Amino acid sequence: MNLEDVARRAKVSTATVSRVLNGVDVVQPGTRARVMKAVAELKYHPNLHARSLAGGRSKTIGVIVSNLENPFFFDVYRSLEIDCRNNGYEIFVANTDYRSEQLLASIRLMIGRRVAGLAVIVSEMESALIQELTDSQIPAVFYDVGPSTPNITNIRVNYRSGVERVVEYLCSLGHRAFAFVGHHTALGPINERYRAVRDALGRLSPDAELREITGSDSLEGGRQAARGLLSSGYAPTAIVCVNDFMAAGVLRELRECGLRVPEDVSVSGFDNIVLSEFCYPPLTTVHIPRDRIGHILFSILGPRSQPADSTSAEIVVEPEFIVRGSTGPANFQRASSVCRPEDLAAIRPA
Repeated sequence: MNLEDVARRAKVSTATVSRVLNGVDVVQPGTRARVMKAVAELKYHPNLHARSLAGGRSKTIGVIVSNLENPFFFDVYRSLEIDCRNNGYEIFVANTDYRSEQLLASIRLMIGRRVAGLAVIVSEMESALIQELTDSQIPAVFYDVGPSTPNITNIRVNYRSGVERVVEYLCSLGHRAFAFVGHHTALGPINERYRAVRDALGRLSPDAELREITGSDSLEGGRQAARGLLSSGYAPTAIVCVNDFMAAGVLRELRECGLRVPEDVSVSGFDNIVLSEFCYPPLTTVHIPRDRIGHILFSILGPRSQPADSTSAEIVVEPEFIVRGSTGPANFQRASSVCRPEDLAAIRPA
């Protein structure tokens, strides 16, 4: 079926059918209803790619994320997807798994699809993509890693502020033996959180000890990182996690090792994903407004009455510290002891 078939069935011109399908308001309601009935009866599907070529601008927004398994990324995507759907836009998503080469390939794919705008919600970066994006003139929004370049807007979260609130709170509870659980720490935005913990401790508690351990950005990655930390013999009283996703895995491993949270070890996360409220105990964390970020993305990349500003912009998002049951006063007896690997093996369930 094609546009002419729909026009004949609805007894209108092809131009009228085109106006209806493109949401032009000048079409009378009765005519619009007749066209839409014909579309449904004929099971007609418009060629969206051809329409984007003809109009010079598609109604598709591209989204690239580092890890769609992490609820943080999915929450931002879902908020953006709702706005797209309510405004007649499609959304096309790609996952990089934190690989810069995959990021570059995904951006090239989006440029090839002539998306109306591009949301890049990643922690990795590939220098070659900046020039390609600039040449394509596609409006883009980067989350956390954006360069200062025309046609690109940056959304930055004040992670350092959030991390400092966590460390300040834990220090006030007497904690001096810290561990940081992270992933992909060679990537700047993620390494920044570790540096923020280190710097805050240097300012608030210079005598505090800090160890870093990494795993994959997953529940199992958090669990494995906690297992490696405890097997090393180090006995932290507070574990600061790069995000809630890994923190949930840390909580499980501590529980299976017979350690109580927060009586033996305090644990904090970051992002305030829904899972953090349902952990046991509920997770102390830092709230990042993922729904707001998604809405900001659409407000920048969606319909415009005029072309995007030729100068880059930066939007800073302030986080909110949330205290729940996973943090409490330091266990000084534990802080003065050392967990031996053989002790952990003895208490670990088979």
